[in-house]
Amino acid sequence: MEKQVNEKILKLSYFTVVYNVLEGVISIFTGSSLNTISLVGFGFDSFIESISGGIIIWKTKKGTTNKHDDPTEAKAIKLISYSFFILGGYVLFESIKKLLNHETPQQSWFGVVIAGVSIVVMLGLYNQKKNIGITTHNRALVADSKQTLACIWLSATMLIGLGLNYLFGLWWTDAVSGVIISGLLFKEGYFTHKEKHLCDC
Repeated sequence: MEKQVNEKILKLSYFTVVYNVLEGVISIFTGSSLNTISLVGFGFDSFIESISGGIIIWKTKKGTTNKHDDPTEAKAIKLISYSFFILGGYVLFESIKKLLNHETPQQSWFGVVIAGVSIVVMLGLYNQKKNIGITTHNRALVADSKQTLACIWLSATMLIGLGLNYLFGLWWTDAVSGVIISGLLFKEGYFTHKEKHLCDC
């Protein structure tokens, strides 16, 4: 039973890494070509999400337990928490820069499509990771599911920012949403680092 669970965790994690690397490359390349900062930022988020998935692969292959006193489990959780802080810092920096420079998000249907597809895919991954993590008391996997949830937040934020700018010309909505999201990322990073707020694992 444990072997089957680990195999499923590895499949989810490998899919997470491959999908996010491809999404990141496409987003950054397209965002740079169209001068769309929100799309470039989204691409960096995809790379950080792939790192989080890589940590779970490392932890699972190492064959460690999910006990609270397992040093590998604790290290995996802390590494994932650092990814929240890195992503939160990047999003906050870009958002403040946008506000100060009055940078208007470029109207890109490609960005809307990428964000929409990402929300659907990541919702599926988030639910599976969270359910397996809670059932097996795998706190690192639950923490990784929070990183996947952060990707959903950012996808929704990009959709809202691009949508409001396109419909009403509100250039600042993308940046303001980014500031709010960065606060949520820092919050999740803090609680993950303290091994709290992990769904009763």
